[in-house]
Amino acid sequence: MRSVRARAAIGATLVVAVALVAAGLAVLLVLRDNLIDQADLQAEVAAREVAGQLALDTAYEDLDLDDEEDHPVQVTDEEGRVVFVSKGLQAVSGTRSPGVSPVPSASVGAAPSPGDDDDDDDDDDDDSGRPGRGEVSSDDPDFSDGTATVGGKSADYRFAAVEATTPAGLTLTVHAGAPLAAEQEAVGTVRGAMLMGLPLLLAVVAAVTWLVTRRALRPVEGIRREMAAITASEDLARRVPEPGSRDEIAALARTTNETLTVLEASVERQRRFVADASHELRSPIASLRTQLEVAEAHPELLDLPGAVADTVRLQVLAADLLLLARLDAGEKPGAARVEVGALVREEVSQRAGDRVPVSVEVPEGGAFEVDGSRGQLARVVGNLLDNAQRHTEGRVAVSVAADGSGVRVEVRDDGAGVPEDERERIFERFVRLDDARSRDDGGAGLGLAIARDVATRHGGTLTVHRAPEGGAAFRLWLPRAA
Repeated sequence: MRSVRARAAIGATLVVAVALVAAGLAVLLVLRDNLIDQADLQAEVAAREVAGQLALDTAYEDLDLDDEEDHPVQVTDEEGRVVFVSKGLQAVSGTRSPGVSPVPSASVGAAPSPGDDDDDDDDDDDDSGRPGRGEVSSDDPDFSDGTATVGGKSADYRFAAVEATTPAGLTLTVHAGAPLAAEQEAVGTVRGAMLMGLPLLLAVVAAVTWLVTRRALRPVEGIRREMAAITASEDLARRVPEPGSRDEIAALARTTNETLTVLEASVERQRRFVADASHELRSPIASLRTQLEVAEAHPELLDLPGAVADTVRLQVLAADLLLLARLDAGEKPGAARVEVGALVREEVSQRAGDRVPVSVEVPEGGAFEVDGSRGQLARVVGNLLDNAQRHTEGRVAVSVAADGSGVRVEVRDDGAGVPEDERERIFERFVRLDDARSRDDGGAGLGLAIARDVATRHGGTLTVHRAPEGGAAFRLWLPRAA
């Protein structure tokens, strides 16, 4: 039962079994009803033929009975006494006169024939001297199931009861039967065929379901084996086989390969991050250690400003690395309401030591509110301003404006700008286009990467374009607060 193939085969077999049993019962019921209706019709015809003869004042011994073995006849009077039975009928059950108790056995002796009552001859003759005529009830006959013994053989019958009134006014009830042997034989034959065919059909259904499910799940087994091999080898460059079909399993294989691609890129990025971080940390740590060792041996040679600068650089780099680690871990920004115009003014006011003054363009009275982390958004603005100060020739400007359903912050400089083919690469971690500069002047290459990651976490974007001044224009777009 732990196998999908077994569960599918058992489930399909059970469903088909229930459906076939229900359909078989319905077929048997319909077949039985149709055959019983035919027996009812035969019994009614036989009963009405006899009733019609009695209504014409035919004597019992003169009654014309067709096929007495297949259609036994019993006639009872108003009190339920048996007055006539067909030839060979020895016993009968299941017949009754309407409104009276069950009729005694058909072996009871017959009463006098309606034509034998001489006292009523004058009343039954019409003016022409001919005998009168009775009538046969036009109501639907009463049907019942019973048994009859004809010629020493007992069988089941369907009886129809029809009332007839003789010319003398005597009400008689004619019970005529139709055999149910054909109905029983047909129903038994169909039931036997169903009972024999049902197990075979269910076995076929189970086998076909097993084979089809096995064939359908074969690619899944291939995917499982390949994933197990990838897990064991830790080689994320491998991919699971994709079947040629366009079904759900093929979609699963494609999604799995896409996931492996993302995981491979993430692991590779993490490896580069660790390697680049260790490389970036090695230089200031080695420089700081050298300065401390020299100071220990020759205190008069201590370069205190250089040691402080290296310490600050280590502190900034460590903070950047920690922030990137939190962003990679999926840290979500806060839900505080931030006024971007005020944030930009505050961030610029704290940069009194910049080599180039920053001009601020924020419309008065504008409401530029966004939802997010004030500290992280301030970090983005600060990183963009640091980058502009590093590359500008003499002018840095920052502007805030509404842009559709969001807020746009643009930081421009008049430097050399960013080549078009490098405008995406500069947002990668530890990437510096000014490799000729020293690491102290050029930075660690994390500022723009952090800025884009924060913008993405806030539902916004960060892109670079060519500024009107000829340099770079970094555009930060954030969705406006609800």
